[in-house]
Amino acid sequence: MSELIDAWKQVDRNKIAALLSVVPGLGHLYKHHYVSGFGLLLIGNVLMLFVTGLLAFATLGFSLVLVPVLWVAGVAISAYMASDEHGHHPWLHVWEYRWSKFRSRPPHA
Repeated sequence: MSELIDAWKQVDRNKIAALLSVVPGLGHLYKHHYVSGFGLLLIGNVLMLFVTGLLAFATLGFSLVLVPVLWVAGVAISAYMASDEHGHHPWLHVWEYRWSKFRSRPPHA
């Protein structure tokens, strides 16, 4: 089991985020960009479906393929290029957080 955990720590998180973007927004959530991830999941996907539906009449159905493919590709590139915020939120990884570092910090002035 420890070999699996060590292998998972060496995985490229950018590529995983791009692969998760098959469902637009999941890659952003994986990289801890919660506002943009939930925004893409809830609002972006609905808006993309609306625009695709409207364009389907004007393009004789060509937009039913083109718009979703371009949408997923754009979101995947965005997730790949986004900064990785993993480890910047200690309250999400309490099992890894070193409480001794927390206690040794000087008080804020």
